[in-house]
Amino acid sequence: MAVVPLQKDTNDSETAHRATEAGSKDWVATVAAGTLIAGGLLLLAGRRRAGTVAAASGAALALLDQQQTLRSWWQSLPRYIDDVQRLIGDVQETVGDLAAQREKLHKILAK
Repeated sequence: MAVVPLQKDTNDSETAHRATEAGSKDWVATVAAGTLIAGGLLLLAGRRRAGTVAAASGAALALLDQQQTLRSWWQSLPRYIDDVQRLIGDVQETVGDLAAQREKLHKILAK
């Protein structure tokens, strides 16, 4: 009969830290969802102040849980703002062209 030594994993503390971190994120997500639901129910029940406070705190907890997503949105926001500004400029130009065409048509029909 042979005895085989079992090696102890040196990353036990790292694995435990990841498990604890994942567990705390699950709690944050659960509390955020519960608070958002409670806020919605309070708003439906007509308790505006309490519902607003609960919904705002739930949203803050949800954002706390999704920090990486929030960072990526924040970094892509300037590009979207530039796109919207360009679209507004195009719309203004089109409206200006339509106004000029309207004036020409009005002058032609007024004769």
